[in-house]
Amino acid sequence: MQATLIQLMLSLMWTVAGILLIVGGMWFFDRLTPLDYRSEVRKGNVAAGLVVGSVVLGVTAVVVTVILI
Repeated sequence: MQATLIQLMLSLMWTVAGILLIVGGMWFFDRLTPLDYRSEVRKGNVAAGLVVGSVVLGVTAVVVTVILI
């Protein structure tokens, strides 16, 4: 029972760490690019939506790789 609780807490900790890293990566991307992608997506710009989606997937792939190591 104790080992299961420890594993659950570790899983929750790594989940929170992963989410924070993904949010931080998106924040960093927003600061580096001169274009406001969020407003472009709201206007219906499909290309901007594809860029944001690609960045989210790329940042998530890096975060997952880092967490698994």
